[in-house]
Amino acid sequence: MPLTVLSPVAGTVVDVADVPDPVFAEQMVGPGVAVEPADGVAVAPVDGRVVSLHPHAFVVQGDGGAVLVHLGIDTVQLRGDGFDVRTAQDDHVTAGQVLVTWDPGAVRAGGRATVCPVVVLEVDAGAMTPLAAPGSVVAAGDPLLRVG
Repeated sequence: MPLTVLSPVAGTVVDVADVPDPVFAEQMVGPGVAVEPADGVAVAPVDGRVVSLHPHAFVVQGDGGAVLVHLGIDTVQLRGDGFDVRTAQDDHVTAGQVLVTWDPGAVRAGGRATVCPVVVLEVDAGAMTPLAAPGSVVAAGDPLLRVG
């Protein structure tokens, strides 16, 4: 069953190879794209269940795949400071539902990248089709990629 992943944040699409973290850039956890955020609202990229939740990252298991959204790079080091989680692990969420709010400007001011990798876990890179080209501007909830 094909899975359409929506952009979890508004912003500018970035090729995942340009993410300043080899785990994402080399697609070690799965294929995806990234978005440089325009604001601090992160929404569910698919309908599904929140299977992992941290202030800086979450995974939503939808029909057809699990989607990891990472809010910035090295933001785990912030230990949740500046992030407001609006859901709980095991919650069922709908695509577009606000899951986390955060302050990308504060993250950037602290010397960290704010780019947000959006990765489909445990699928082959050949199964992914980007729906928004690098450099394009997307709103939260716009189609970003498809798997299957």
